[in-house]
Amino acid sequence: MQPSNDMTNQAAPYANYGYPNMQPAYQQGPPSHADSSPSHDLYGQSSYQQYSQPFPNLSQLSAALGGLSGVPELEVEALRPVNLLQERNLLPPRPIEAPEPNLSPDLKKVNCSPQTFRCTLTSIPQTQALLNKARLPLGLLLHPFRDLQQLPVITSNTIVRCRSCRTYINPFVTFLDQRRWKCNLCYRVNDVPDEFMYNPVTRSYGEPHKRPEVQNSTVEFIASSDYMLRPPQPAAYLFVLDVSHNAVEAGYLKYFCESLLDNLDKLPGDTRTRVGFLTFDNTIHFYNLQDGLSQPQMLVVSDIDDVFIPSHDSLMVNLKESKELVKDLLTSLPTMFSQSRETHSALGPALQAAFKLMSPTGGRVTVFQTQLPTLGAGALQSREDPNQRSSTKGVQHLSPATDFYKKLALDCSGQQIGVDLFMLSSQYADLASLSCMSKYSAGSIFYYPSFHYIHNPAQLEKFQRDLERYLSRKIGFEAVMRIRCTKGLSIHTFHGNFFVRSTDLLSLANVNPDSAFAVQMSIEDSLADSSLACFQAALLYTSSKGKRRIRVHTLCLPVVNQLSDVYAGADVQAITCLLANMAIDRSISSSLSDARDALVNAVVDLVTAYKSNVSNLQQSGLILPAAMRLFPVYILALLKQKALRTGTSTRLDERVFDMCEFKTQPLQQLMRMVHPDLYRLDNMSDQGALHLNDTVVPQPPLLHLSAERLSRDGAFLMDCGNVFYLWIGKCCNDMFIRDVLGCPNYASIPPNMVSKTQTVCNTALFIFFLFFCSPPPCRDEASAKSAFFQHLVEDRSESASSYYEFLQHIQQQLSK
Repeated sequence: MQPSNDMTNQAAPYANYGYPNMQPAYQQGPPSHADSSPSHDLYGQSSYQQYSQPFPNLSQLSAALGGLSGVPELEVEALRPVNLLQERNLLPPRPIEAPEPNLSPDLKKVNCSPQTFRCTLTSIPQTQALLNKARLPLGLLLHPFRDLQQLPVITSNTIVRCRSCRTYINPFVTFLDQRRWKCNLCYRVNDVPDEFMYNPVTRSYGEPHKRPEVQNSTVEFIASSDYMLRPPQPAAYLFVLDVSHNAVEAGYLKYFCESLLDNLDKLPGDTRTRVGFLTFDNTIHFYNLQDGLSQPQMLVVSDIDDVFIPSHDSLMVNLKESKELVKDLLTSLPTMFSQSRETHSALGPALQAAFKLMSPTGGRVTVFQTQLPTLGAGALQSREDPNQRSSTKGVQHLSPATDFYKKLALDCSGQQIGVDLFMLSSQYADLASLSCMSKYSAGSIFYYPSFHYIHNPAQLEKFQRDLERYLSRKIGFEAVMRIRCTKGLSIHTFHGNFFVRSTDLLSLANVNPDSAFAVQMSIEDSLADSSLACFQAALLYTSSKGKRRIRVHTLCLPVVNQLSDVYAGADVQAITCLLANMAIDRSISSSLSDARDALVNAVVDLVTAYKSNVSNLQQSGLILPAAMRLFPVYILALLKQKALRTGTSTRLDERVFDMCEFKTQPLQQLMRMVHPDLYRLDNMSDQGALHLNDTVVPQPPLLHLSAERLSRDGAFLMDCGNVFYLWIGKCCNDMFIRDVLGCPNYASIPPNMVSKTQTVCNTALFIFFLFFCSPPPCRDEASAKSAFFQHLVEDRSESASSYYEFLQHIQQQLSK
């Protein structure tokens, strides 16, 4: 895709960080809190190691930081000038790791895992002026409820916190002696409580610096009653199901019921777990599942203009006591509405009923919707013009058509109700409006365009995988999260699904391990007196077992006063993800073309700043430090995403869903969506292979996302985060085809071969795409081919090169 004509430099670049300052309310706000239990780490290993230096003081901590001159090889490589117009091999052979902060080994050992807590700059500029000069954004990417293999859980009558800013004690505080410690955020000196003098791990007294809270940057506290406004709620799940004719035709209900039956015992909870069901078309149907009944009873409310709850004690029932009735209902639901001809959808009234039903306890509402709501409150009309899907002049209707769903979501958030939306629609359903239910109640959004259980088996497979993960994954209820930072730093913008309760406090009715958040930061006061900057996120929640817990993450980074150090510590992937979040906001608040222009200007600004302030080279071309050499590639990839692209036919709902994904996905998942990993498989060797449990795992090198990297005699795997593509060349080796696909040769491979498998998120499809030269590809194969090529971001061939055209466009902007 060539850069569109609307790529002008009129939009304000994202690197112009003159944001209005907001005073943090650390002292005034209520204490922040959190919860969780050890489980399988889906995104990688955590590293919680020991920090055994006794009582380091502030000067010792400062001395622990060496300048970049102490590690010249890092400085030389990170700052090595790269001419983008001449350099053809920008990708490293292995997936990019987060840059390591320039800290002493002891501090590195205890620093927070970058998969949990990550900053766009691993070296924090001393002043806002230096940050502005770098033309890079300062922000945090946080994955707070991530599944972890190792998680220290601490039970203590006293949770030690700073008396001033309420920071939780952590590995980066300073012990002045055995009785006093200095906060690493506000620098106040605090007393060490007597109870903290005892170490439950070593069972010894007098070594507070060896407590697990001071040995690990991610810990979880069992919270006391001080962190509760009410007794912890039970796990409560309400399923709101569309049963209109459109839903019956799509056929999702049968597979939902089968999946829930299979996972009923895996729903997170305990003996108090409650469950309920609500179905709707042009009326609303409740189900009495009270223990003692011989079969479920349907209660119909036809007055959708004034919704009421027909019974308050039998619709949300104890799962253990009413399990047989629940199973009977799930068995009969698929056939109950099989003859329905009702085409209308009263989603708004159904959500109002769900709110009334769940308000006493809070919990999770799961909504399945297959069409545009047409009746009652929240009714919508189609706003999409199919003729404008390929427009380059601008995209309309990215904002909600009504504030009904946002207002209801805020009401839900106030009652600790999170709403998750499964959209299974073959037609336009105004996701821009409906997604507000999940955005403002800290819910999740799943979307399956053109879903049909017969005509689209790939979407059905994905739906089943998503649902299995969704029903069994960990969950936290009635949660809040507060982010604190070193004095002099401030927060001004959050990105994700939540309700902002105060300047640094997010209300999360539900929290799940697959959601992430982004935070934009600014520097209010000079950090010249500090050698370290620290950030702390505290998540207070109720576990599915009814326990109040606090999960705390602390990140420590060096403070620098040289622009070269800022560039050397730049995290190009984190910067890209933060800019993506900012671009989505600008698309909605201003326009899509404005957001695209600002992304391009971010590259222009960086090239200009680096060339004028750091690089001493006089040569012409586009020069960037090696640490940021992939930045233009990533920005080009962003401009080609459904959320931000123009000139390519894109359904409005698919665009909006892509925007929602950018705001909630963890960095690793998001980067695979933006810039997938491409490997060649048919010539793998044991060179550089990993040896895990007597198994050899080959490590093929990454390939650039360019058509010139493909060949007819090869087999190539592309990992796009939520889908795999396996490209088989027509001249691929028969032995590889036989060993991998079980077919004797290329000609015998079945057309449109699709096979399911699992990825780290248990949601991916394994699509075998077959590369035929003749006869012409069938319709499904053509769509697979189109999807595959859309991911070839760079296209580095000399004849038709969107990447080099993009660089030339950058050069033109620089010359203006």
